[in-house]
Amino acid sequence: MACTKPIHSPLHQWHCILRALPILSPISTRPLSTASQSTTPKPRIPPPRLPANIAPRIFTPPKRIKTYPPPPSTAKQHPFPLTSINESHIQTLDPTGARTRLFSPSNPDCPRVGDILLTTFTTGDPFSGICLNIRRRGPDTAILLRNRLLTVGVEMWVKIYSPKVRSIEVVERAVKRARRARLYYMRKPKHDRGSVEGVVEEYLKRRRLVRSGAVGVSHPGKSAKNPSSARKGVGAR
Repeated sequence: MACTKPIHSPLHQWHCILRALPILSPISTRPLSTASQSTTPKPRIPPPRLPANIAPRIFTPPKRIKTYPPPPSTAKQHPFPLTSINESHIQTLDPTGARTRLFSPSNPDCPRVGDILLTTFTTGDPFSGICLNIRRRGPDTAILLRNRLLTVGVEMWVKIYSPKVRSIEVVERAVKRARRARLYYMRKPKHDRGSVEGVVEEYLKRRRLVRSGAVGVSHPGKSAKNPSSARKGVGAR
């Protein structure tokens, strides 16, 4: 029969004996790695002292920086910058303001579409024609003139503020005010007026006679001294 009595090893028997002793019970409950260590605290090492030649740090207040007020706002001075720029350009190109007054819509004698205008330049030949369109765009204000040269229709855009434009004169006013702002229908052969060279030559001949005093002026309102009220003959510049 098998033996039911438990078999105890010799080490187990010594372990039971040692646990029964009150003196060795604390040692037996701790591992061997910590049983041999001392429980006394380690002494604290003081921090290294600063050398005597280093002065202690003294707190200095921050330096006050001088501030200036902001510059004046350009947006407040010029709420509409494009208008100010256009006015300055016009003042430079037309210091007397003659061209501005001539083509001002408030001027009752300003050139209108359908009038015959004569434009002279600093270089090149003059050009005359019927005004088909007046484009008012500040310094880029221009007029469109149409004439027939050698049976060929010729059109030219003339900027009134251009330094190359010497003068703009009204040769002949339209008999009836046009109902349109652009007379582009005059490009068709049915409505084309043709060449205006004959009208311009008659105007130049009369102007030379009036300026020389060879021909008297029966109507003072149409004289060269008062060109703004001229309706036919000597025109305004």
